[in-house]
Amino acid sequence: MKFDTLTRSVFGAGAAAVLLVLITHATAAQNYFPTNTAVLRWLDKVTGRVNTIRTPVGEPLKIGTLIIQVDTCMTRPPEETPESAAFLKIWDEAGTPDRELVFSGWMFASSPSVSALDHAVYDVWVLDCEAATNSISSE
Repeated sequence: MKFDTLTRSVFGAGAAAVLLVLITHATAAQNYFPTNTAVLRWLDKVTGRVNTIRTPVGEPLKIGTLIIQVDTCMTRPPEETPESAAFLKIWDEAGTPDRELVFSGWMFASSPSVSALDHAVYDVWVLDCEAATNSISSE
């Protein structure tokens, strides 16, 4: 029995696609290198406002009622197929005195629907991971 047929019969077609993407990303994990800046895009579904934000890894960022923290941001070298992946934790402070963890996991820039934030008001996804340059140019 082929792998594709086996996974569809055991997990269903949707789960087979997710499993295939995760296996592909997991086997290529050794080709990633860590960066210190994540590039995120977020959408406010109520107002239709879309913004792109650069945030340092490890520092919390407040967007509306959400608090977003990027724990790790990794990208591939330029000579390989472009891909960035980030581990995010997202809390929501709406309507409660305590914040509620609404997302914790990896997001992939090339496959945002594989692991997505499920929120009524906001969408957040990873666009890229960048390494900040601290070089001083002399002219």
